[in-house]
Amino acid sequence: MNYIWYFLIVISIVFGAINGTLNEVANAIFTGIESAVKIVLTLLGIMTFWLGIMKIAEKSGIVEFLSKLLRPIAKRIFSELPEDSPIIGDVAMNFSANALGLANAATPIGIKAIEGMQKLNKDKESASNSMCMLLSMNTAGFQLIPATVIAILAANGNTSPTEIIVPTLIVTSTAFVSAIIIAKIFQKVFPPQKETEVVNAD
Repeated sequence: MNYIWYFLIVISIVFGAINGTLNEVANAIFTGIESAVKIVLTLLGIMTFWLGIMKIAEKSGIVEFLSKLLRPIAKRIFSELPEDSPIIGDVAMNFSANALGLANAATPIGIKAIEGMQKLNKDKESASNSMCMLLSMNTAGFQLIPATVIAILAANGNTSPTEIIVPTLIVTSTAFVSAIIIAKIFQKVFPPQKETEVVNAD
């Protein structure tokens, strides 16, 4: 990715020199830098706010309540996992965080769930069906509140950044359901592995 950006910058400068528009190129660079700093600061504020809300939700039991509501659904989607596995709870919390647009908060929970799935994975060299399912769900990125997108729109001067909520909900819901269906189809094509609890020798 760094090479791509470097290539684009070099090409811009070269064409600017050829066309005699180096001043415009330089102005565009500095304008882009200024805009990037504003967006970063806005995102920082928004993410701090929502992470704080998430922490309050955790302390008040809202996230745990959502996890319990989603647990039966998660059990059906991740049918290869043991029913009493704590990984199901991690998956539900990961989904809850993503639904609130808190990708940064969802990431450590998702990593924890993947680590748990890896312990159950018989083939350590390849991802299990459960791991692929969780990855596809996170990639689809279902969101009730697209906090990051709202922050970017607000930083760029959009007067109604919350108008993106309904379209985002429709698109991410479609992508989310499609990801689960496709992952389930591939699980049928490639027979699921048996995932059994690993007993700690200690």
